[in-house]
Amino acid sequence: QVQLVESGGDLVQPGGSLRLSCAASGFTLDDYNIAWFRQAPGKEREGALCITKSGLTLYYTNSVKGRFTVSRDNAKNTVYLQMNSLKPEDTADYYCAAGPVCVGFYDRYNIRGQGTQVTVSS
Repeated sequence: QVQLVESGGDLVQPGGSLRLSCAASGFTLDDYNIAWFRQAPGKEREGALCITKSGLTLYYTNSVKGRFTVSRDNAKNTVYLQMNSLKPEDTADYYCAAGPVCVGFYDRYNIRGQGTQVTVSS
C-alpha cells in the first residue's frame, strides 16, 4: 500500500522546537520531491517548503525561512521537518506530500499524508 504517514506533532511552547517525520511505505521516497503543507484553523492550506530529489529546499512561505528546515533520510525512507523558534501562528495541521515536481499547490501531489497536529501555545 502506497502511503505517507506524518508523526511528531505535539503541543509546544512558543520559542520551542519540534521535529516532524514523514515516513513512506509502498514506494521509494528518493524518487520524489517532498513538500510540507500546513492548514491553520479556519484558514486555507498553504505550502511551507519542499525538498527536491537532489536535496534542494524551496520555500513557499516566507514566515518559515530561517526557522524551518527539511531533510531526507533515504535509507529510512523518511523526510523530516525541523521547526525551531515556533510561534503561535505556526499552529496548524501539517501534511507531507510526494510528487514529481516541487510546486506550492497541494492538489498537484499524487501521494499525500493524513497530517499531524502542531499546537504552539503557552
